[in-house]
Amino acid sequence: FFEEVPQEEKELIAKNPGSQSIEGYGTSLQKEVEGKKGWVDHLFHKIWPPSEINYRYWPKNPPSYREANEEYSKRLREVSDRIFKSLSLGLGLEAHEMKEAAGGEDIVHLLKINYYPPCPRPDLALGVVAHTDMSHITILVPNEVQGLQVFKDEHWYDVKYIPNALIVHIGDQVEILSNGKYKGVYHRTTVNKDKTRMSWPVFLEPPSDHEVGPIPKLINEANPPKFKTKKYKDYVYCKLNKLPQ
Repeated sequence: FFEEVPQEEKELIAKNPGSQSIEGYGTSLQKEVEGKKGWVDHLFHKIWPPSEINYRYWPKNPPSYREANEEYSKRLREVSDRIFKSLSLGLGLEAHEMKEAAGGEDIVHLLKINYYPPCPRPDLALGVVAHTDMSHITILVPNEVQGLQVFKDEHWYDVKYIPNALIVHIGDQVEILSNGKYKGVYHRTTVNKDKTRMSWPVFLEPPSDHEVGPIPKLINEANPPKFKTKKYKDYVYCKLNKLPQ
């Protein structure tokens, strides 16, 4: 899609400039961000639940795209259920409680495909600036080209590529649900001079009207709430506009 489909065809599924939705094809190649040039093409669309899917944003080329994504989505739901269960048990909750608080069967799975072409001056470019994900969790497949870095103990570390492994990020919403017990992963991506890097994150997000706040069982006098309870869409608005939460 990124290398062989003509630009005009990509533009047919481009993001609608006036829309609130981020779904569709977009590019930040050459856009200036924090003194560095952005260096990524991307495609966003929802893959679950069925009521949220808009096939207008799914490429027709390659022809196997839809079938592959639907199969991947099915497998990914099994993985995400197990992750939510583990996160729940890790907090001393019942296995089902974290997923229920996160939105249950209405949790939205938003796929983003990042395409970072070779960059002649990687020192002057960034794939994606440093951030934490707004989602509950992010499940990511990278290709073998190094680029993902995480920040820990005042240092940026390369995330080593492991064939056939999934990378899982804790996002802002799980940090809120856990009242800060789980921390959102601060990360960024760099670009490569010679090779194309790709990554396939799926963001597991609450429905926009779903209220997210610390799970009541985790709150007591010794552990008061560290976050406000608010609708996910209001959280997103504040974060994107750099407003206090």
